[in-house]
Amino acid sequence: MKVVIAGGSGFLGTALTASLTSRGHETVILSRHRPAPERAVRYGVRHVAWQPDAASGSQAQDWMREIDGADAVVNLAGASLADGRWTAARKSLLRDSRINSTKQLVNAVRTARRTPPVFLQGSGVGYYGISFDQTFDELSPPGSDFLANLCIDWEREGHAASASGSRVVMLRTAPALARNGGALKKMLLPFQLGLGGPIASGRQFFPWIHRDDWVAMVVWAMERPSVSGPLNVTAPGTITNAEFSRALGAALHRPAFMTVPGFVLRLLVGELADAGLINGQRVIPKRATQLGFQFKYPEINAALVSAVA
Repeated sequence: MKVVIAGGSGFLGTALTASLTSRGHETVILSRHRPAPERAVRYGVRHVAWQPDAASGSQAQDWMREIDGADAVVNLAGASLADGRWTAARKSLLRDSRINSTKQLVNAVRTARRTPPVFLQGSGVGYYGISFDQTFDELSPPGSDFLANLCIDWEREGHAASASGSRVVMLRTAPALARNGGALKKMLLPFQLGLGGPIASGRQFFPWIHRDDWVAMVVWAMERPSVSGPLNVTAPGTITNAEFSRALGAALHRPAFMTVPGFVLRLLVGELADAGLINGQRVIPKRATQLGFQFKYPEINAALVSAVA
């Protein structure tokens, strides 16, 4: 099977690429920068240059030829949500890096002579907005904050690939846990120093998934024709931020009682604090559970012991 991944050099994309190549699949990573000749093909992975921020056009380019006839396209492209304060300029970058890249990919799908059978579109649990008491599954309505609207627009662009006959899957991803990247990497140092603990009240829900389960679910969705539409890529074991903090402290054999006040986070990171730290959402993987996906790490304690090992 040939899989083309946009955003394949990131935290999640590298793990997905490693899994696919270990299974013997041909993997092509679309990269913003033309790779040096000695890196164009490395570890069985081919890197092809593309310009996701350029205006979408119909002229065939090298990266578009890779999509023509591919067995699957995975779109994970987009600037990191947590790499800067959400100023007006930063919000514009977060939006444009997702919308423009998705338009480019969908245009390539539309103009392909052989349409990729499946198009897996990145998204996030932020689609549902924030709540202290609601439970969200794939049929729940979207929220109305910046992050929810970003996910709505991102998914809308990706859904357009269905007009060409591709099966479209919306990967509404929770924070994925692994020590070398993502949210967990940012949390480790204070917990290792014994300074970790709940954020604000600690009673806000914290959606999560072990990175191995994220990879497994994406490959499962890629290979299973019955999977389409929104898919909550999150663990079934729903927890609060306080429960997550206790589990991480236990996994590291460190105390976890230093509460981080909400106003401090707001001063440090601005609007991002309310969107993903002080508030949260309880999201369940209803679709994956109904279709029989088997989680390796359904509960947080074993997941964190593995993630920090």
